[in-house]
Amino acid sequence: MYFTDRGLEELAERRGEEQVSLAWLADEMRAFVDQFPDFEVPVERLATWLARGGSGDDEDE
Repeated sequence: MYFTDRGLEELAERRGEEQVSLAWLADEMRAFVDQFPDFEVPVERLATWLARGGSGDDEDE
């Protein structure tokens, strides 16, 4: 189990029944990066990965 699995499990447990928009998720990710700027690169990579449908294709690299 990865360390992040605990956070993902908590997310599913606490908010798993909710439905959210991608616009809401993007706003939350922006707020997270504003609060924790050291995580800008990983959040950007996750957002790009999600935007491309989980594809491993990375046109920028």
